[in-house]
Amino acid sequence: MYIIILIIACVILLCVLAEKFSDKFGMPALILFMFIGMLFGSDGILKIPFDNFVIAENTCAVALIFIMFYGGFNTNWIVAKEVAGKSVLLSTAGVLITAGITALLCRCMLKISIEESFLIGAVLSSTDAASVFSILRKKKLDLKEGTASILEVESGSNDPVAYMLTIIALNFMSPGNSENIAIVVAQQIFFGVVIGIVLAKMTTAILIKTELVSEGLDTIFIIAMVLTCFGINTMLGGNTYLSIYLFGIIIGNSKISNKHTLIPFFDGVTSLAQILIFFLIGLLSFPHLMPVIIPKSIAIVVFLTVVARPIAVFILLLPFRCSIRQCLLVSWAGLRGASSSVFAIMAVANGIAMKQDLYHIVFMVSLFSAAIQGTLLPTIAAKLNMVDSSYDVRKTFNDYQEETSFQLMRMNIPKGHNWENKKIKEVSIPTGSLAIMIKRGNETIITKGDTGILAGDDIILSVPPYYPSEKEKLQEYNISKADWWCDKTISELNIPDDMLIAMIVRDDETVIPNGQTRLRENDTLVMYQ
Repeated sequence: MYIIILIIACVILLCVLAEKFSDKFGMPALILFMFIGMLFGSDGILKIPFDNFVIAENTCAVALIFIMFYGGFNTNWIVAKEVAGKSVLLSTAGVLITAGITALLCRCMLKISIEESFLIGAVLSSTDAASVFSILRKKKLDLKEGTASILEVESGSNDPVAYMLTIIALNFMSPGNSENIAIVVAQQIFFGVVIGIVLAKMTTAILIKTELVSEGLDTIFIIAMVLTCFGINTMLGGNTYLSIYLFGIIIGNSKISNKHTLIPFFDGVTSLAQILIFFLIGLLSFPHLMPVIIPKSIAIVVFLTVVARPIAVFILLLPFRCSIRQCLLVSWAGLRGASSSVFAIMAVANGIAMKQDLYHIVFMVSLFSAAIQGTLLPTIAAKLNMVDSSYDVRKTFNDYQEETSFQLMRMNIPKGHNWENKKIKEVSIPTGSLAIMIKRGNETIITKGDTGILAGDDIILSVPPYYPSEKEKLQEYNISKADWWCDKTISELNIPDDMLIAMIVRDDETVIPNGQTRLRENDTLVMYQ
């Protein structure tokens, strides 16, 4: 037993080191996780004999639901809702078009049977959020025209459609299967949506309106609810990934407290889930079988990258008057990764006889996609002039916090103030705060304990960051040049009825807004909801 524990520890440590190594070479770390799995596998150095696709399917399915949950939980809906229509079209119709064109090309050019061509198209039809955003976030690379948000919502929400297509393909290929496809699809959508929304509303109500969950146990409670959502959908035939994603979005954009502790926790859980999935993908592989399928895999990667994905993107985005540059970048950013490999494992675990080595084909396609498209993504974005250097892509996520661990506050000392004519060391500065300078006319004074305070001085204090308690509903939102709200009046925003922009901090001025107040770049909104 201790040998197994040591091996698990070695794998995790190697993956942590691989993450650091990938930063230097600009390639997705997920590729290195796969290679580590191959080194431990049957053809690798340790030659661990593992080919149990059923165990791998169950393990990867649980890991993937936490990735899906965090994808929804970490989506900043205030930023994302402006591009939600485009993203949902890409994650539904885009997946269908991509799967159909890929299947057609596999059938016509590679002479693969109709059933297996459809299965390959279905499995490879979704894009991988982990691969795309591991690159964008590490490079702090935002994209113009709201492209980062489009990719975020699309890649987070297209797995449910790919999963449904895979289920349909497996039903077609199962001998003697009499299930009605229309009923299966309706059941997946209905139960997936209803269960996700109901459990999310129940979870937020428990966390906000009751004290049933003790302080510090909210992470464990949410894990339990994620697993509950997974279990009920599996029992009733709902679309697990659709349900979990909706659950995550509603929870992540609700008014629950302690998000600043929940986010890093689930970020760590998701990282571990990604390591587990990609390690198992590598562990299941047999490199000696790959040379035979490399030509087919390369052909399919080319189909996806330069034919199927671009056709789907251009058909769906051009009617929205999206630029050619944006369409090209969205096409290139359609990386294949974890979900495609998990669906391939699911297909093999179902025991359906296939002439094609589906698992290794998908493995190679995911590898080529992440290695080539992923590595070149920043370069392609720069060549297309789609990089927005004035904005940080992390602001499109709920886990964004400013890098400073303190905030600055200006405190004016009017005549008659009880600090007037006193020294810094003689006044009661709030706990955790520090007077760092005094603005006196055109003079800036760096304060010491014996620095005197005069009427008319502006004292600059560094104060600890503020985290709202569970009873409070105030939040801050910074307006950047790339935001949809920038240069619009409040009346044009169409904000929800239960949201109020209470004030605007603009340079050194505090503005109490009305409907005609126009928002400017670098404004900080204080919102009540």
